[in-house]
Amino acid sequence: MRKALLFHFFLFISILGMAQDQYLQLRAIVTDSAQIFTPEQLNSLASKLNRFESETTNQLVILTINELGYETIEEYANGAFNQNRLGQEDKDNGILILFSKNDREVRIEVGYGLEPYITDAVASRIIRNTMIPRFKEEDYFGGLDLATDQIIEFLLDPEALEEFKRKMEEDSAMPLWAKIVMILFLSVFVFAGGFVFYKGYSALIEMFRGIFIGKLGLVPGIFMIPFGMLQAGFGLVFMLMPLFFLSMFLELNINIDPLMENLSWLYYVLPGFFVFTMLLALLKIMFKGKEDFKLSWVKSDSSYMSKTFSSSGTHSFGSSSGGSSSSFSGGGGSSGGGGASGSW
Repeated sequence: MRKALLFHFFLFISILGMAQDQYLQLRAIVTDSAQIFTPEQLNSLASKLNRFESETTNQLVILTINELGYETIEEYANGAFNQNRLGQEDKDNGILILFSKNDREVRIEVGYGLEPYITDAVASRIIRNTMIPRFKEEDYFGGLDLATDQIIEFLLDPEALEEFKRKMEEDSAMPLWAKIVMILFLSVFVFAGGFVFYKGYSALIEMFRGIFIGKLGLVPGIFMIPFGMLQAGFGLVFMLMPLFFLSMFLELNINIDPLMENLSWLYYVLPGFFVFTMLLALLKIMFKGKEDFKLSWVKSDSSYMSKTFSSSGTHSFGSSSGGSSSSFSGGGGSSGGGGASGSW
């Protein structure tokens, strides 16, 4: 029994150790397991990256492998980064470029401390514009060499980084004709939603008016009002959602977070909505001037119901009732998964 327990204990420890060393233990700032570099290329990259680390303490590391196995490149890069603790512990200033030859994938994994500089968008643009075109021509060294040059430049020269980001924004900016098309497209939904809201809200006002003049029974009216509110609410949402997207598109910076976080305003809006609707119904009665105020509990005027609601397209209720190569080691940094990936 004791031997069996010892056997399982040591088996567990060995499995745990294997899990902890799942990825390559990096001994150099450039680890070329896929053997895509010549000795001269390897020495050139290592010298540049070692010099950059000695000048800035930032660790820019390259790892090439043949294949990822059963993991995604994001999982592998994050695991290799954290296992080797790239960057300095107090700065988290490491960057790992992982290249998988057979999978034809590459990733730039960025430590927490450098994520404000080498953002996901910046890393993605480097991969897409600098690496991938050269990788397609099997110029692996050229793609990685130029990519490291860019990363080093951006970390050393904030103005170069800002210029790069500005060009990214210009390239991603939508042309004027596309903006006009988008505005017209969203406007169609706004007007359609506005029309649905108008029809629903008009019917809702008429329901209150019908109740006040005795043409619509109070009991069936109570059942009809929720359906009128449903149509008006649907139209309102159908109108406001495109307006919200339009404000984002036009960068109007409308902040609705406080309204979503605290919904107590609904306690005032909903009663106010009913009061305002009833006031409009009373004004409608006063302007017509030929109708007296009276109340019918159940019975509704059949001709009024048929003429007013059956033809509205939204209510179909009965007339009388309702219904419906140098020494290298990481410095203790970590990565939270920031970066970008690409394939070719």
